[in-house]
Amino acid sequence: MSELGEAIKYCKLHDVKTHITLNTLIKDDEFEDAVRLAVDSYNLGADAFIIQDLGLIEYLTENYPEIPIHASTQMTTHNLTGVKQLENMGIKRVVLSRELTVSEIENICKNTNVEIETFIHGALCISYSGQCLFSSIIGGRSGNRGLCAGPCRLPYSLISENQKLDKGYLLSPRDLKGVFSLPSLIKAGVSCFKIEGRLKNPEYVGIVTRYYRKAIDIVYNNLDKSNEEILELLSQEDSKINPNTQMTYLDELKQSFNRGDFSTGHLNDLPNKNLIYKELASNTGFYLGRVQNFKESKGYITLKLENPLSIGDKVSINSDNYTISELMKGKENIRFTKKGDIVTIGRIKGNIKIGQKLYKIQSKILNDDISPTFEENKEFRKTKLNITVNIKKNQNISVVIYGKYNINYSLNIIPEEALNLPISKEAIISQISKTGKTPFEFENIEVNLDNGLFVPVKTLNELRRNTLNKLEEEIIEKEIKSRNLKFKEPSYNFKNEEISSSKIISLLLNIFDENKDYKEILDGIDKLYIPLKYFVINDFKEKIKALSSKFNLYIYLPSIIRDNLKINFDNIVENFKIKGFVVSSISQIDLVKKYNLELIGNYTLNVYNRYSVKALKELRLESLCITPELNDYDTIKLISSSSLSLELFSYGNIPLMTMNYCLLGSSNKCYKECSRLCDSNKKFYLKDRLNFEFRILPDNFLNLTTIFNSKISSFDTSLFKANSLRISILDESEEEIKQIIQNVKSNIPFKGNKYCGHFNKTE
Repeated sequence: MSELGEAIKYCKLHDVKTHITLNTLIKDDEFEDAVRLAVDSYNLGADAFIIQDLGLIEYLTENYPEIPIHASTQMTTHNLTGVKQLENMGIKRVVLSRELTVSEIENICKNTNVEIETFIHGALCISYSGQCLFSSIIGGRSGNRGLCAGPCRLPYSLISENQKLDKGYLLSPRDLKGVFSLPSLIKAGVSCFKIEGRLKNPEYVGIVTRYYRKAIDIVYNNLDKSNEEILELLSQEDSKINPNTQMTYLDELKQSFNRGDFSTGHLNDLPNKNLIYKELASNTGFYLGRVQNFKESKGYITLKLENPLSIGDKVSINSDNYTISELMKGKENIRFTKKGDIVTIGRIKGNIKIGQKLYKIQSKILNDDISPTFEENKEFRKTKLNITVNIKKNQNISVVIYGKYNINYSLNIIPEEALNLPISKEAIISQISKTGKTPFEFENIEVNLDNGLFVPVKTLNELRRNTLNKLEEEIIEKEIKSRNLKFKEPSYNFKNEEISSSKIISLLLNIFDENKDYKEILDGIDKLYIPLKYFVINDFKEKIKALSSKFNLYIYLPSIIRDNLKINFDNIVENFKIKGFVVSSISQIDLVKKYNLELIGNYTLNVYNRYSVKALKELRLESLCITPELNDYDTIKLISSSSLSLELFSYGNIPLMTMNYCLLGSSNKCYKECSRLCDSNKKFYLKDRLNFEFRILPDNFLNLTTIFNSKISSFDTSLFKANSLRISILDESEEEIKQIIQNVKSNIPFKGNKYCGHFNKTE
């Protein structure tokens, strides 16, 4: 905390805001620490807190309204109703899902009063943030807990009926470069742009922030121009050459980090068929060429260069990295090269083969240009001040700083009459301007000087030094020391929901197969969940109506419903005998609560603690499905203390990812020329390096793809004392479904290689 305090103080003196990321899901036994951390950090001067956990948000807004809270992108806020819901909860800023287009963002900005923050550059997750359980379920490392192992950056094969359709890094997006969306987003009203920088080095931070600072300033300085004119200015800036590196600013951006160049992500309305880079999941930097010759004994690689290379650069080949320490052209040792040179690189060891590709992933010249901004003991960013210096006869020398902070300071020194040359305004300005290594600089200096006076240089230095010291004290007093929130220990005295002795069995049909006789095979279940899309497709209307006469029927809402998807819920409720809704996002509560039907919270709401249960109960939910990420101990603990009835995921393939991307059409949107394999009756899978096959379910109605776990989760539910159990059906046969229902009712788990038990025991 002392280090955090020093960091915040440093930022305050440089007029930089600090936002603390508390954007992971919080367990009950961590909740008090999380609240204490928020209160203590706020008292140290933190400006805002980026949070994912609904319970933590609800508790802080209720008990500490002074603390500004920003909704993390991990909350999967992807539509206007979601933003409005968070606005009603007291959120000050919402970081939108990265999948939204500029037009969707503009619509949200125009119809809400909260600040909107969007991603503008850097690594993209292929899954909607907050809706990815891949790393968690298969490896016990939860992305919702900041522990993602990055399975999306591994190679896969896309297969169907033992036929390989595609292969490579099929889930690895190119990094986002959204610079050409800046004019539209700024004019739309976006308050803040986020650059993704997780695990990046300081050079990356320096290069990328320098690039976007310039670009944003260009937009702001030309807001009176059309977007087309501003885009031309941005293009011209991209092409400018930095005289220190002899690289264009665009090439510097690429050299800092890229995966097969950049893409526009999801910002454009048109389909992005360039989203994924299948060849490599790591930084490609600049392509240098293919290995033409390799002398293993000496470690010599020979190739023809597609881009310049220098001593000190870092290169990558076959996923191994090397720093160039020996470079030859013919027999001559050289330090620099140019495109087209045939060169030999020395001291390269490893499993090198002719034809392999070589990439330059770091440039020493570029790093040398940017490194002084974080290595030298020099202030590159300073808080700009306005100052008036008063040197008058028979008055103490004084100054006034005005603007964001107002400071009056005077020395107990009266200026002397000049014996020879009186001091000039220019001399005073020159001396006062010497702010050196302080975090301040004077942008405007006004001098009120009487004629014929003399002031020693040391007096002006003392005046400047003491004034800035006083200013620093004023900033710390106003921004930090004035804060004094008192920590209040959270109370856990919730009224527990009485658990019914009767067991409720819920069954979800991920795929509604019109050839199955569900009336017969689903005998014995209490609730039937059918996905939303089947209620709006006429082909299924009569069959679903028939089921509603026998079962308690619920509309299973997807975790993502974009604003451009217009659903007539009035018509659905009128035409079907609906018992309730399974709500998969808090944005959906306001869409359906007016029907006064039962609302069941889905596991996608990521409920980890009792405060989240309490928050959702206050939003009118009547029961919740527990996240499958919790381990046995935390699941039992949450069930035993919940103020709502909790449903337990007891059988099925856990959905691992929800993506705004179609693996079959290789695009983030449907398009005319697509072969529409998604309309076929074929089953599609992703096969990993260990030959596990993950079922994928494309949905062109919702423009979503879901990836399911390769193994079925099945376990003895009697351990958890939950009265409500969920069965999730994907591709099971009629006989299998009957047997599953009987096993779950009898607490009999399935066993075998295709089954797995409960989740995340290690965490």
